[in-house]
Amino acid sequence: MTGFRPAWVEVDLDAVHHNVRALTAVAAPARVLATVKADAYGHGAVPVARTALAAGATWLGVAFVEEAIELRDAGIDAPVLLLSEPPEDAAPTVVARRLTPIVYSAAGIDALAAAAAAAGTVLPVHLKVDTGMHRVGCHPEVAVDLAARVAAHDALLLEGLATHLAVADEADRAYTEGQLDAFDAVLAAVTAAVGRPPIVHVANSAGALAYPRARFDLVRVGITMYGIDPSATVTGCVALRPALSLHARVSFVKDLPAGARVSYGLRYELATPSRIATVPVGYADGVPRGLGAAGGEVLVAGRRCPIAGTVTMDQILVDVGDGEVAVGDAVVLLGSQGSACVTAAEWADRLGTIPYEVVTRLGGRLPRRHVGGEEGGTTW
Repeated sequence: MTGFRPAWVEVDLDAVHHNVRALTAVAAPARVLATVKADAYGHGAVPVARTALAAGATWLGVAFVEEAIELRDAGIDAPVLLLSEPPEDAAPTVVARRLTPIVYSAAGIDALAAAAAAAGTVLPVHLKVDTGMHRVGCHPEVAVDLAARVAAHDALLLEGLATHLAVADEADRAYTEGQLDAFDAVLAAVTAAVGRPPIVHVANSAGALAYPRARFDLVRVGITMYGIDPSATVTGCVALRPALSLHARVSFVKDLPAGARVSYGLRYELATPSRIATVPVGYADGVPRGLGAAGGEVLVAGRRCPIAGTVTMDQILVDVGDGEVAVGDAVVLLGSQGSACVTAAEWADRLGTIPYEVVTRLGGRLPRRHVGGEEGGTTW
């Protein structure tokens, strides 16, 4: 880690390895695709991808061609699935970089076929069906036609058939069961028309844990591999270890009298004389501006201390009361310190969002310090 700013994200690759191993055991005999899009949910795509593969994942998943290129440039040769159909002008790059694209339109299929034919190769593709998420994917009624279109191209191979579950992380199971029933019907129809694709996949993290019938040949794990439960409903199914923590050091300390109001808007008023610590991390780094007003706390010397007022762009103020604190002292915003712990789920609960948003919004200004794994010399 380089630079002078005392704030950083720490990623425990041993925790990632543990989580992927646990998830592969649950999914078996289905294989595991490790989702490393969005810079591995803010954890660092390349080191996390290497760790997941070492732990037993056989596929990687990304959202965009550029994310796949980063993996290939790092020397990662494992199969990489593009989780959405790539733009038509990206087709030659998809072929050249040996990526496996999701497809769901005639134009997308034809563009990939032309690029593969021009390169003199056969490109595996996975057809995605929309069974109720309504984000991307073809309508079930045209799935057979599109599967036949893929099969008609000598330069394409229909390697996979997939869908995505919209509410597998919620308590009501009826909608998900309906999606699975719809997908089973599409799978039967496609199999009758062109043969069963060798890789059928449906389950995200929640689906893999809560719906055994959704595991098929491959499960696409995301948030769970980072040690975070998919939801309060789908929790405790596997012993997960959080991989990410957010750290900083106190940069300034001041004593203020009772009645002093602090930070933008002066909405936080001290009830008693208090010591205020400035910590150099803010909303430009992904700490939500309203976290203090929502009751957010950080850890100083192993105890919880409230964020005092509005989170600013580059700094937060922390009310340590009458506790001892000095410039350079360690502060944990996410993670453990002593017996105390602040989790991404806690931030999400306070802010009315989900832990996915908490970890993925931690910005590139924060250096990533990877510990354990190859980065830290661990041999599994």
